[in-house]
Amino acid sequence: MEPTIAKTEKKEGAGVPIDTLKITDTRTNKQYEIPIDDGTIRAIDLRQIKIDDADFGLMSYDPAFMNTASCKSRITFIDGDKGILLYRGYPIEQLAEKMSYLQVAHLILYGELPDKKQLAEWTEHIRLHTFVHENVKRLIEGFRYDAHPMGIFVSTLAALSTFYPEAKHVLDQDTRQKQIWRLIGKVPTIAAFAYRHSLGMPYVYPDNDLSYTENFLSMMFRVAEAKYKPSPVLARALEVLFILHADHEQNCSANAMRSIGSSQVDPYCAAAGAAAALYGPLHGGANEAVLRMLDEIGTKDKVPAFIKDVKDGKGRLMGFGHRIYKNYDPRAKIIKKMADEVFDVTGKNPKLEIALELERIALQDDYFVKRKLYPNVDFYSGLIYQAMKFPVDMFPVLFAIPRMSGWLAQWQELITDPEQKIARPRQVYLGYQRRNL
Repeated sequence: MEPTIAKTEKKEGAGVPIDTLKITDTRTNKQYEIPIDDGTIRAIDLRQIKIDDADFGLMSYDPAFMNTASCKSRITFIDGDKGILLYRGYPIEQLAEKMSYLQVAHLILYGELPDKKQLAEWTEHIRLHTFVHENVKRLIEGFRYDAHPMGIFVSTLAALSTFYPEAKHVLDQDTRQKQIWRLIGKVPTIAAFAYRHSLGMPYVYPDNDLSYTENFLSMMFRVAEAKYKPSPVLARALEVLFILHADHEQNCSANAMRSIGSSQVDPYCAAAGAAAALYGPLHGGANEAVLRMLDEIGTKDKVPAFIKDVKDGKGRLMGFGHRIYKNYDPRAKIIKKMADEVFDVTGKNPKLEIALELERIALQDDYFVKRKLYPNVDFYSGLIYQAMKFPVDMFPVLFAIPRMSGWLAQWQELITDPEQKIARPRQVYLGYQRRNL
């Protein structure tokens, strides 16, 4: 027999109503009252529910954390049913329209948008940390010519911990701050160097006269120009994409950053673990899967047949649906609107016609509507990156650059949260009990 939940009640405590959950354990007929705080119960409170004194106590079982909150956070809020995404209370639509990536990074990390003076200081600190040690360049040169840029990126992040040994003092606020400047400043440089290595081209050093995204484009694509001048439209498009990808609550890579960081390792190693999680096709590689799907479809007239195959279980509709969003992903709306501006500069991606037809049919089909399968951020982002001449192998790296601010915000919140301890989930052991030889 299992414990049954009877009902929730309110109790008075020090004049303040306390919500409680009343549970009856049908194994023992004992009743328990578990406090409810911020819509949650503490899993540790279940431990008091026992058959006898020798019993370890009740645990919750939740593979993939489908309904378990591992932290309390003030950074990002998502309402998946309504399609809402807020950074520190600001709607993503407003931030993408009016702010730069560095302004949003400051907001995510420190809770408020910077004023003019704060922005100037913040930007200057980032610019002062865009260069990497020459030995980092030689480290990247040691990879095979065909090494995946994301593999180089992950490895180089971890290697930075050996260049900045003071970073291990994570409880010191000033030390943490310096590593934040370093990581946000250096990740575009490392990313661009990884790309240039894959082409066998010389590395382009940072040009700190340029903005954050302009500098990245320069390091990526500059060839023989005395001064690289990226298209303002493309630089702004990349700025918006960086804002949209800056943070997304407790996703796989943020959870990895927090879990690794809970051991109080330096942020470079923790960020390398987060980037490794992002490397996976179910996380940072999803927009690449969309492009492969569009290539597979081939032409607009073949979309209805592809939709039929998906409904018959013969294929997957990539770029639709989301673990959290059960509505149109607000980031997808912003990207779709921005796509026209990008394609005016680059020319239309030939896959766009297929994508638009796929979206049109899917949004009218009861099969997908009933399942709340709406386009997500990955559906259009890959098309834009490809139109901007980014190779597919760079897509997860392009995701990792802006997500660094979110990872660092999550890490800093973890480090300063007195309730957090080293991550150590329980297991339900189903193996043999003690056996003798």
